[in-house]
Amino acid sequence: MAQKLKQTALIAATLMGTTTMAFAECADPIKVGVLHSLSGTMAISETTLKDTMLMLIEKQNAAGGVLGCEIEAVVVDPASDWPLFAEKARELLTVHEVDVIFGNWTSVSRKSVLPVIEELNGLLFYPVQYEGEESSKNVFYTGAAPNQQAIPAVDYFLEELGVEKFALLGTDYVYPRTTNNILEQYLQDNGIATDDIFVNYTPFGHSDWATIVADVVALGEDGKQVGVISTINGDANIGFYKELAAAGVSADDIPVVAFSVGEEELSGLDTSNLVGHLAAWNYFQSAETDANAEFISAWKDFAGEERVTNDPMEAHYIGFNMWVNAVTSAGTTEVDAVRTAMYGQEFPNLTGGTAVMLPNHHLAKPVLIGEITADGQFDIISQTKEVPGDAWTDFLPASKVLTSDWKDLGCGMYNIETKTCVQLTSNY
Repeated sequence: MAQKLKQTALIAATLMGTTTMAFAECADPIKVGVLHSLSGTMAISETTLKDTMLMLIEKQNAAGGVLGCEIEAVVVDPASDWPLFAEKARELLTVHEVDVIFGNWTSVSRKSVLPVIEELNGLLFYPVQYEGEESSKNVFYTGAAPNQQAIPAVDYFLEELGVEKFALLGTDYVYPRTTNNILEQYLQDNGIATDDIFVNYTPFGHSDWATIVADVVALGEDGKQVGVISTINGDANIGFYKELAAAGVSADDIPVVAFSVGEEELSGLDTSNLVGHLAAWNYFQSAETDANAEFISAWKDFAGEERVTNDPMEAHYIGFNMWVNAVTSAGTTEVDAVRTAMYGQEFPNLTGGTAVMLPNHHLAKPVLIGEITADGQFDIISQTKEVPGDAWTDFLPASKVLTSDWKDLGCGMYNIETKTCVQLTSNY
């Protein structure tokens, strides 16, 4: 009934030629759920994404909303508590009856939400780099898959920096563990001996890094170049980088490339001792494009001059605008219709070029590597053309035979050898 009223309002708006009339005629606003931690260990990263969604919704409402209706943000706080993410997702869909959800950061929180989203046929836009090895018809993954971040970063270490030994340091949950499984195989395929790969996991919020940093330094006692691949998440990064500085480890000694450290995380650190360390993302604030300059200006006007932008913000920017365009094209917020309208959606990214939504629910977008500068920004030292996101890695035997195609095959786990759909849901 609510959707029919929304469509009636759109017709009324078209006839009257005004968005004011449309908002007046809409019995219900279109509701967008915002599912990000505003407290707990992940608040350092996720609060900014909540603010980003509020800015995007405010801007869209100023332009007339969508389908002639005002958009209402419904914000909840899952408080960095992974089971609570599932409860809050259910609340958004059943109590608040949101039309779409934008949210999550960690993969463990996404995995918690996934069964709820699929059960209730909700729609989730997930904006953060992740480990791949998943493809749900109810999720659009606007962050990087491993082939859009982790693999290019390792290639840079191997080809440009001559790294011979690798320390894979991560927070102890699914994203770092799966990503590092992929990277261990990839490194071995590229001639790195098993004994030259050191893997370590720490809990969320870990603060005592002295022993781990000492172990990393000891890797290089034989004179081989050591590099750190960091999948450390949240506020644990503060302690890790402080310990590196305290140990006198510079980027020239042991370079670190991080997958979860961007401008927001650096804003809480003294970066003077971090100059030269790296991060791999699909966006940096330092990108010199007109679109990015406009985005940064709008963000600072909305959130404050001191606030910085980062990669997951761009992912929300792209995902939200694609969703608006898909809803407009479909003429409805109904999930199945919007999903169909999402395939092939294009939207300019902020670094130049165009992001494209693929049938596997991943984006094609560029890969950037940035070097930390003294002012807490990144000097972009490498940028590719658009790379199609791959749901299933080519570097694990069980995954290399799988592909995802929800548009034509209607399957997220299609075995290209047996030509069968292995499983239609993604509770893997």
